[in-house]
Amino acid sequence: MERFLKALHLSPGHGPDDQETPRVCTGMRRSEHQTGPHGTSVPFKWLICAVGCLVGAHSIAAADDIFVDRAAESGLDFEYFNGMSGALYFSEHMGGGAALLDYDGDGDLDVYAVQGRMLGAGKTRADSLLPVRYPEPLTDRLYRNDSTVGPDGAATIRFVDVTERAGLAATEYGVGVTSADFDNDGWPDLYITNFGPNTLLRNNGDGTFSDVSRASQTAELRWGASAAFADVDNDGWLDIYVGNYVNYRIPTDKPCASQTGARDYCGPLAYKPEPDRLYRNRGDGTFEDVSTRSGIESDFGAALGVISADFDDDGWLDIYVANDQLPNQLWQNQGDGTFVDIALLAGAAVNAVGQPEASMGVVAGDIDDNGTEDLFMAHLAQETNTLYLNDGDAFFRDATKKSGLGMTSFAFTGFGTALFDYDLDGQLDLFVANGAVKRLPDQLEAGDPLPLRQRNQLFRNQGGGDFREVEPDGQSFLIELDVSRGASTGDLDNDGDPDLVVINNGGPTDLGMNEGPIGAWIGLDLRTADGRAALGSKVTARLVSGKTQWRRVRTDGSYASANDARVTFGLAAGGELESARIDWLGGGATEWRNLPGGRYYVGQQRLAEAP
Repeated sequence: MERFLKALHLSPGHGPDDQETPRVCTGMRRSEHQTGPHGTSVPFKWLICAVGCLVGAHSIAAADDIFVDRAAESGLDFEYFNGMSGALYFSEHMGGGAALLDYDGDGDLDVYAVQGRMLGAGKTRADSLLPVRYPEPLTDRLYRNDSTVGPDGAATIRFVDVTERAGLAATEYGVGVTSADFDNDGWPDLYITNFGPNTLLRNNGDGTFSDVSRASQTAELRWGASAAFADVDNDGWLDIYVGNYVNYRIPTDKPCASQTGARDYCGPLAYKPEPDRLYRNRGDGTFEDVSTRSGIESDFGAALGVISADFDDDGWLDIYVANDQLPNQLWQNQGDGTFVDIALLAGAAVNAVGQPEASMGVVAGDIDDNGTEDLFMAHLAQETNTLYLNDGDAFFRDATKKSGLGMTSFAFTGFGTALFDYDLDGQLDLFVANGAVKRLPDQLEAGDPLPLRQRNQLFRNQGGGDFREVEPDGQSFLIELDVSRGASTGDLDNDGDPDLVVINNGGPTDLGMNEGPIGAWIGLDLRTADGRAALGSKVTARLVSGKTQWRRVRTDGSYASANDARVTFGLAAGGELESARIDWLGGGATEWRNLPGGRYYVGQQRLAEAP
């Protein structure tokens, strides 16, 4: 298939008001609801490029009508193998993650999932307490999105395992992954964090990848958890921030116990935390380790979540690090290559009572509609998850208690999380992937070899950061008990509403297809002059109703996972878009008007933009 970006390269045109207009690409739209085998719904109808698909707003559906697991029928048959043998190695219950990326440029999102392997010297898969279907060697997997269209125009989501065809042989113990185009060739690349040396995979643009870890000088040897691509020096090249966890090695494994004295998994305080790394992109395929010079080595914790955003709105990307049972860090970008940790002064290091928490996954976005980047992070059971609202200039207040996100999360341990407008009402909602880290007595007594299973949670934003949990019901995959870790969100069927991919430790992956009623929407796929996703750029959408929404172009966030770089806006609150202003990272702005909804627009930044 001809390369998507080439086919849709933006050439400025003019709308009715002589405004610059991007070209259009629409995707799939849900067909009339039909019943298939076992009561499943027949999903979607393809729409060709440049054909409108305006859809009307609908009321919110029940939970069982929203996210339905389509993994098995779609061919997304990935299972994360954790290598457990009964030794309770600390690292075995912490992976893994997934990335959603259009690796082949055909206009739809593919899935890359990291894989574990057997842990312990001399142990083989015969020693594993959990089965695994994949033959040796175990490796990460790449699934190409091959949705098909039937004679009636209805389409079905389908994934094909193309790992061998892509030349992939990532056999380290995978923990997480992030995705972006580090070499500015228009093709998204992959950076994998491992319990061992990390891996940088360059997308060759022909459906294959090359391991450039050593040549790029990014083969970090510590236990990496989450990582983020971010242009922290505004030079047009994406740098890499790696969040490292603790100094744990299998040969020095310590015996740890639960509160009852029984053998159990260790926590992070049993080991020393590892310093994070910041790699500056030289623009020639190599990176420079600037961790010491930048200042980010001056303080570190047991990092599990990492996200980049311009929290103080000064035009420079900052870095927020979610640490496990240690104070979190907010690295404020000084604009000169250095960073200062302002988390404590900013109110984002510890909770409202001054206590550090076991932060796992983290997301940032405008939750309360004031134009600033807020923070949400998932925590250990009996701590509650935490919401920090940004009141401006990176001053945060702990709004957990009033948000409705506190006690509803008290019994759960959250890892991956998604900040997305699942019902397209213009408000950012939250998903949390849960799974315990200490063995649960009832499951242990029942003989479960991995007694850490919990259900996941979906929270609907009622407005202004007031959330209510959507109760699981019927066939929703929210009712399943799993050891969920990484969560990735993106529009897998190009119908405007976000879907979910959840990696479950020691079990099958969940593919949560959003099958709720579709509201009015508009999407933007924003690219730099070089053709890569314009990460860090900010989009302001104004509706005819007067409501304004803010979104940031990103792939980072969640836990150990990467998301769809496109931004979407639910138009239910206004019904129609009045204008969309893009403030490009590094300077310049573009404003578009009179863009009909129900489609994606692909826009590329020109070399010179008027302020």
